[in-house]
Amino acid sequence: MDTQQVLQYTDSPQLGNGKLTSYEGLFRTRGIIHVSLEQTIERQRRQQMNGQDTQRAVEILNRIMEHELAGVVRYTHYSLMIYGYNRIPIVSWLKSNANESLAHAHKAGELVTLLGGHPSLKIGTLLETEKHDVGDILRESLEHEKGAIEAYYELLKISEGKSVLLEEFAREMIVGEELHLDEVNKMLRKSGDVEPFRS
Repeated sequence: MDTQQVLQYTDSPQLGNGKLTSYEGLFRTRGIIHVSLEQTIERQRRQQMNGQDTQRAVEILNRIMEHELAGVVRYTHYSLMIYGYNRIPIVSWLKSNANESLAHAHKAGELVTLLGGHPSLKIGTLLETEKHDVGDILRESLEHEKGAIEAYYELLKISEGKSVLLEEFAREMIVGEELHLDEVNKMLRKSGDVEPFRS
């Protein structure tokens, strides 16, 4: 078979019961599609990330890394500012968030080097609001996580259909961040409220 592949769709009982089958030189039935090998290769080539896409991905990954590292500082700071009867479980939760942010930053940094980039030494924006009520901390956390999700969606947009690695990474992180947002949102609701918290 040369570079021409004949794909035939037929409902003939003798030719596969309506399933897609390959034949060469068979043109008497309907639904024949010709797809050349050159066209397939060219289509795959166009779907790969080019140099500009790679550079853009490195920039987004570095921004994710900076944002997640800011989360490490933020959640560590929050954990030190909790007082009252419920301190122990809340501090434990905040520490786990700090550890999770560090893991996310490390994953993003590994992908930066995989793509031939240089991991950023910067850290995302940190703002001291001087508000340390648990409700204030959770609201700040909510806004911080929204920023992370936006970056992951941006990475998904440029990698979708071009890089399985980056696409799957972005999807995995979006799922985790969306669940984290839901968790914080529920913590901000009053007992019995079923409607999502609106900041």
